Amino acid sequence: MAVLGIDVSKATLDVALFDGRKFKTKVFANTPKAVSALLQWLAAHQASGCAVGMEATGSYWEMSAIALHDAGHAVSVINPAQVHAFADAELSRAKTDVADAKRIARFVQMHQPPRWTPPPVAVRTLQALVRRLDALLDLHQQESNRLDVAHASVRVSVQSVLDALDDEIARLRKAIVDHIDQDPDLRQRRGWLESIPGISTRTSAVVLSHLDAFTRCATAKQWVAYAGLDCAIVQSGTSVRRRAAISKRGSAQLRRALYFPALSALTHNPIIRAFGDRLKGNGKRGKVVLCAAMRKL
Repeated sequence: MAVLGIDVSKATLDVALFDGRKFKTKVFANTPKAVSALLQWLAAHQASGCAVGMEATGSYWEMSAIALHDAGHAVSVINPAQVHAFADAELSRAKTDVADAKRIARFVQMHQPPRWTPPPVAVRTLQALVRRLDALLDLHQQESNRLDVAHASVRVSVQSVLDALDDEIARLRKAIVDHIDQDPDLRQRRGWLESIPGISTRTSAVVLSHLDAFTRCATAKQWVAYAGLDCAIVQSGTSVRRRAAISKRGSAQLRRALYFPALSALTHNPIIRAFGDRLKGNGKRGKVVLCAAMRKL
């Protein structure tokens, strides 16, 4: 099977196709039209059904991954930390887009990472809505901070932007609720999530937008690791003994979404409250208890 490594950026897709003997490289724009040209290029090189690897770089990889999957290729979406560690293991010195694409192809050939399957259309739509809402909430916070210290000459301008953001945020929140209401599976899962004291409508929407991870996470520990809430212990010999912390090698969006629900659950959820009290009684610090509550949720 031919192997295709793709180094993804906002504007371009640097591809390296290995046919078992040598690499063929090319650069395509990261646009729907160019992705169609990429599929034609693969067909011209008799690389149908090849193994494709790409890093999970923001959301720039999704369009090409879906198109390649739908065309019958075996797509793997790889954690960038794995490719970085692979480069260190190879003692790689070159750091170019073409070199990265070849490195990803070699990683796929040697390690055969699991295949990626795109989430259902309903989940993809929810992901887009939730991401857009997060972006507007961040922008609203920035403008609110500016309003506090704004000169009198620009306060009206800042306030008008805030008013427009308030309207759009309210519209998006309604769109998210309506979208979940219209999908029986999402609606049922939201009901299960919100039956947990501490989980709000906002939090349930974020968790549901990561629903495709449920298919990859077979255990609770894997789900915790996906959120980056697993414990990272750094100890070596007698001199290296750092305080344990969460790894943060996972979805920052999911961690943010669980932060305030965990605070609420430590007060209002009987199970989480008893769990937190037990940890505090064992001398655990506040942040440790809070992270443990996030994992428990």
